[in-house]
Amino acid sequence: MIYDNYHSSKRFVAVDCVIFGYEHEQLKLLVFKRVIEPQQGSWSLVGGWVKDDESAEAAAQRVLHSITGLTNVYQEQVQTFSNPQRDPGGNVLTVEFYALIKVEKHTNELIHEYGAQWFPLSERPTLIFDHDVLVDKALEKLRIKASYELFGRQLLPERFTLSNLRKLYNEIYQKEFDPGNFRKKVWSLKVLQQLDEKDKSESRKGAYYFKFKDVDEIGAGTPIFNRSFDK
Repeated sequence: MIYDNYHSSKRFVAVDCVIFGYEHEQLKLLVFKRVIEPQQGSWSLVGGWVKDDESAEAAAQRVLHSITGLTNVYQEQVQTFSNPQRDPGGNVLTVEFYALIKVEKHTNELIHEYGAQWFPLSERPTLIFDHDVLVDKALEKLRIKASYELFGRQLLPERFTLSNLRKLYNEIYQKEFDPGNFRKKVWSLKVLQQLDEKDKSESRKGAYYFKFKDVDEIGAGTPIFNRSFDK
C-alpha cells in the first residue's frame, strides 16, 4: 500500500484479511513481509486500499484473489478498526475480514510472489501495528461461528472422519475435545452423512468417512448449538 497515491485524502480506507487455512491437522495463518515503510520487512496481514468505486467486501475479494488466485473465497466481516493512530503511516480506517481456504487449492506461485508464508496458528510471528489484535478478533468470531454451526465445510476435504473433524475443532479452540463426547454431540446434530467407505490408515477396523449434507437439508441459517461448543 503506497500512501503517497492518496495524499489528498483526509482518511484512508483499507481492508485487512485474516486468511486461515488448514493443512496437516494444523490451523494456519497466511502473512507476508511488508515491502514498504513503516515497518518494512516485518510480518503483516494481507490487505489493500478500498477503491472509490467498490465496496469493502469487493475489495477484500479482490485482495484475496490477487494473492491466492482463488475466486468465491469464503469470507466474513469481523469489525472496523478506526483508531486514528493505529497506523503510523497515516490515518487509516480498516475493515477486517477473515477468510477460509483449503491450502492445497491456492496458487503457490502467487503466494511466493507476494513473499507470503503460512504459519501454524500457535507459531505465528508478531505482526505489525494492531494486526495481532485483528487476528485475535477474527479467531474469536471463528470460534463463535463454530459453536453455533458444525464447522469444516470450507476447510476439510469432501470426505473425512469424525476424528478429522475433532482435530479441526481442537485447532480452532486450541484445546483437546474428548473423542467420545465430541462424537456423540456431532452425531446428534444430523448434519453429516455417513459413507460406506472407511479410513483404515490408523486401525484394522477403520473409521467411517462422512461428508456434510447439502445446506438446504439442514436448515441454513438456523443455529445448531444451543450454547457454546467451547463449554
